[in-house]
Amino acid sequence: MVASFGEESDTGIVSARGPNLFSGYWPDGDGGPDADGWFRTTDVGHLDADGDLRLVDRAGDLIIVNGFNVYPHEVEQVIAELPGVAEVAAIGVPDDRAGERVRAVVVAVAGADLTEDGVLAHCRANLARFKVPASVVFVESVPHSATGKIRRAGLRSSVDV
Repeated sequence: MVASFGEESDTGIVSARGPNLFSGYWPDGDGGPDADGWFRTTDVGHLDADGDLRLVDRAGDLIIVNGFNVYPHEVEQVIAELPGVAEVAAIGVPDDRAGERVRAVVVAVAGADLTEDGVLAHCRANLARFKVPASVVFVESVPHSATGKIRRAGLRSSVDV
């Protein structure tokens, strides 16, 4: 089951139910399925035309700009199209007016001629306005987990917000 974020959205929090689920953490059962047996994961996904579940992102990584959902992966894919981008991460940063804004954190290939203006121009041409980063920060590297995924929490704390 995919619980929707809204009536017009085809994505939502992935939920599962079945006898194979754990009952919760010991000793009190916290973190397990709800009263109806549904376990809400922290994944965001949708069902494709064949009925297969496609994961989009992690719910905790979702950036909400003026009430609109921005999936970091979508912003990252657009920026990664630019020559000279070795790695990119999109994170949400606090904003007094919009709640959050997108910030792109880019690792450039040595010698690449990347600029904030160039990255933003490419984003403006390929993303909806609310998904365009408010700023671009260039760094030497981004933190990764043991499985190789970008550690966004570590990135948020290491890049000035």
